[in-house]
Amino acid sequence: MNNLRRLDLNLLVTLDALLAEHNVTRAAQRLNFSQPAVSVHLAKLRAIFDDPLLLPGPRGMRPTARAEQLREPLRQALAALELAVTPATPFDPAVATDTWRVAAFDYGESTIVLPALNGLRTAAPGTRLAVLEIAPARLAKRAEQGEIDLAFHTREGAPSGLRQRTLFSERYVLVGRVGHPKLHARLTPAQFCQLEQVMVSPDGGGFYGMTDRALADVGLTRRVVLSVPHFLFVISVLTQSDLVAMLPERLVRNQPLLQRLEPPLAVPGFEMTMLWHERSHRDPAHRWLREHIVRSV
Repeated sequence: MNNLRRLDLNLLVTLDALLAEHNVTRAAQRLNFSQPAVSVHLAKLRAIFDDPLLLPGPRGMRPTARAEQLREPLRQALAALELAVTPATPFDPAVATDTWRVAAFDYGESTIVLPALNGLRTAAPGTRLAVLEIAPARLAKRAEQGEIDLAFHTREGAPSGLRQRTLFSERYVLVGRVGHPKLHARLTPAQFCQLEQVMVSPDGGGFYGMTDRALADVGLTRRVVLSVPHFLFVISVLTQSDLVAMLPERLVRNQPLLQRLEPPLAVPGFEMTMLWHERSHRDPAHRWLREHIVRSV
């Protein structure tokens, strides 16, 4: 408590800038302070924490172990304080100039981002949207750091620690080109297993998935002859060959060159969810974007 009484907000803001820039001059420019003022703040901080905090290094200043311990708690505390003192104002999409960043696989791009796009451009013409590759292992961290606003992921395997909202439930159908010589309405499981098939393996190179698990439960295996990392490439493959695929139904609803059939055995579907960090949960612009997407899918 004694140390807390000796601190003021300017010192904490200066420390945050120094830990980000590792340079007194750049920190001063970032804060619109003079370099001597930042140096005075650094001297006070060193006395309060009884630690040099930043030491001269070959490429600027190098943070001490104590400074590294302070970095993340300090960033979170300042972010919370900024949120606390910023007055909430209604969001007007017609005049907004936000840049939103969403992370999605190509399936999410086609079934969530694309249906929302026209309405987004009409309602909020001054905004921009960046669609980024999704990296599930880094998703929670990127959302926490503000690098992404939203992510679209299956409920199964979605990272913990993020808020979720279910957008829709999806099911699998058997898909092949119109006029495929071996596709007819009542395929048996054995006939299905004889078809040459393509599957999507997001991690790359896999030949075993949800359909194969369902088949294994009844003692069957299918012929997967092609594995690809993206759903949209599968569409091209199916229209130009006699390969077939088990695909999410929403992905192929508007593909006139493809026909959809009920698979000869039940394959579990999945739920698509929208994910975001607590830090943006109450932000009026972010809330508007989330509601727009929910209405669009």
